[in-house]
Amino acid sequence: MEYIPELKKKYREEIMPALMKQFGYSSVMQVPRLLKITINQGIGAATADRKLIEQGIQEITAIAGQKAVQTVATKDISNFKLRKKMPIGVKVTLRRDRMYEFMERLIKVALPRIRDFRGVNTKFDGRGNYSLGIREQIIFPEVDIDKINKIMGLEITFVTSAKTDEEAYALLKEFGIPFKDLKSKK
Repeated sequence: MEYIPELKKKYREEIMPALMKQFGYSSVMQVPRLLKITINQGIGAATADRKLIEQGIQEITAIAGQKAVQTVATKDISNFKLRKKMPIGVKVTLRRDRMYEFMERLIKVALPRIRDFRGVNTKFDGRGNYSLGIREQIIFPEVDIDKINKIMGLEITFVTSAKTDEEAYALLKEFGIPFKDLKSKK
């Protein structure tokens, strides 16, 4: 028997039919789906201390379960003491089963560990994609708190095939991302 992540099963058995009913799709191919999740960590202090990049790669690799790569500067910026091709961050792109496994860990384990957590913001990019900023990488149980020199944030981007923000919101809400209640904002 082949292993299928829980959220992937949930998507096929519960989320697809719910979205088809909600938006009146005639085919399952119209239903928006999660294409990829990218995890990005900008390490501006890496211009002075190159060890921070190696530490960032280890942390993001542990969090994602997939080897992270360093990102480099595309141009020189003298005010930031930045030269072209200097390492300034770490990123990883998750697809298929790893993407669903990471999303499940994020929803069930990491987000509830945030202090005074009341939900995540509901700001989408206008094309059906959603970015979530996390201030501390220590909310992930994979990160060993004793080995951390500096607490850094990271950004998680969910790329969907949804055409509108409304469809993407419905998809991610069905997956279980705890959005802030829109009514309490007004």
